[in-house]
Amino acid sequence: MRVLYRYLAAAMFTSLLIVSGCGKSDQASSEDYELSDVTFPIEEEDISLKFITESSPMAPEDPNDKLILQRLEEQTGVHIDWKSFSGESFTEQRNLAVASGDLPDAIMNTRYSDYELLDLAADEAIIPVEDLIDQYMPNLQAVLEEAPEYRAMMTAPDGHIYAFPWIEELGSGKESIHSLDATGWINVKWLDELGLEMPSTTEELKEALVAFKENDMAGDGQTIPLSFMISSGGEDVSFLFSPFGEGENWDHTVVTNEDEVLFTSAQEGYKDAINYLNELYELDLIDIEAFEQEWNTYLAKGQEGRYGLYFTWDMANISGTEDYALLPPLEGPDGHKHVARSNGMGFDRSRMVITSANENLELTAKWIDKLYEPMQSVQDNWGTYGDEEKQNIFEYDENEAMLKHLPLEGTAPVELREETAIEGPLAVLDSYYGTVTTMPDDAAWRLDQLHETLVPYMNNDNIYPKVFMSLDELKQLSDIENDLFPYVERKKSEWITNGKADEEWDEYLAELDRLGYQEWLEIKQAAYDRNAEVEAEVVE
Repeated sequence: MRVLYRYLAAAMFTSLLIVSGCGKSDQASSEDYELSDVTFPIEEEDISLKFITESSPMAPEDPNDKLILQRLEEQTGVHIDWKSFSGESFTEQRNLAVASGDLPDAIMNTRYSDYELLDLAADEAIIPVEDLIDQYMPNLQAVLEEAPEYRAMMTAPDGHIYAFPWIEELGSGKESIHSLDATGWINVKWLDELGLEMPSTTEELKEALVAFKENDMAGDGQTIPLSFMISSGGEDVSFLFSPFGEGENWDHTVVTNEDEVLFTSAQEGYKDAINYLNELYELDLIDIEAFEQEWNTYLAKGQEGRYGLYFTWDMANISGTEDYALLPPLEGPDGHKHVARSNGMGFDRSRMVITSANENLELTAKWIDKLYEPMQSVQDNWGTYGDEEKQNIFEYDENEAMLKHLPLEGTAPVELREETAIEGPLAVLDSYYGTVTTMPDDAAWRLDQLHETLVPYMNNDNIYPKVFMSLDELKQLSDIENDLFPYVERKKSEWITNGKADEEWDEYLAELDRLGYQEWLEIKQAAYDRNAEVEAEVVE
């Protein structure tokens, strides 16, 4: 939703630019090389394409300084003239290029929502690519033949494909690594020092947090029994909502085993969870900054070893792995033990788009298709091998013709990935593990943890899938969510700190109705049912 909110603001800015009469420039996209039957490497000199991309602040300023892209240029004979930006600067420059008509040949790591994607297609700023896939992209075709469900997910309601996807498979169904993002990590060193067992109930967790505080386990008053980043994806406290009912997700959506779509934040168990967190707050167990802190602040305190319990996808990125362990599912006051599944999956349908200014469609499609070669995709996703200047994430085993993950030697996985990988459109299928590459140690460890500890308590068989809705449906949802989600998240923070959930609950439900919550449910349910029919056809 944060992406959607940013888009709405950017769209207003874009509209102003259009009204002010910005004309189309011929400087942004590359010249027409009039190439056909392209075969790599191209021997003609000075063949280049112009791309805009988002890149991590940790990465080189010029993407061409990355070894992966240097090798791609050597293999293809195509130079990429990049304009690379980070964070909000990328969003602004991306939207400015569209609004002014100063379009590059393509945009990579687009961060486009479905609404933006379809809106750009309607305005003919980007082009459909299904014919390019069928004519020029054998690597992507091979992926879609092995896993045909992805073509269905890529295809818009009007039958066109407007973008190239990022696909990362790491397990499937409940066993997918994407089944849960906001996992809890508890300080087992402190538990051992206090002679406490791993908490198995919400009451036992409260007792452990109290003990952390009373014994000032970090010393000098630095102990933070419980920390999180409220309503912030993997760092949210949503895991602690599951013992009280259906649980909570970043998108406030779960699907029951009867295929009913529920708005999590309107369930009675949601209120009970809020009351439990308020109890922890009243006992001074919750980080006072949990309701406003940014990532760097959260990270710094974790690296100092101040947390008794905190939440994130991978503890190696915050506290390291030595003193912390996965918090297991907790039994609630009524004996309920449950883990709400995330609606995430390793699929982003809009990782790269081709603009209408591009006059080298065959060349561009074949270059993008190189990114879908299995061994290339693995490097795009994680990083490369044989770099003499930077730490490598892989070594290349010539005997097995396979990329094997190297030990990280204390480097946070996310840091190495952001510094050396390029992301972009790619596909890493489960079938690649053991043939093209090894599975990352941290991913294999997490899958083991999920399997042993969490999956048995994922009671719901369904998630809300990557449904590709129509522009009208997305517009309706966006209009509702623009008011509904901020209200829900504001009340969540207020109630945890002021304890007024019980007395304000009826008023809250009435306000949800006023903000369009019932209409939201109807749209989501209809799209879910329609998608289930499409999936059934794909299986057949």
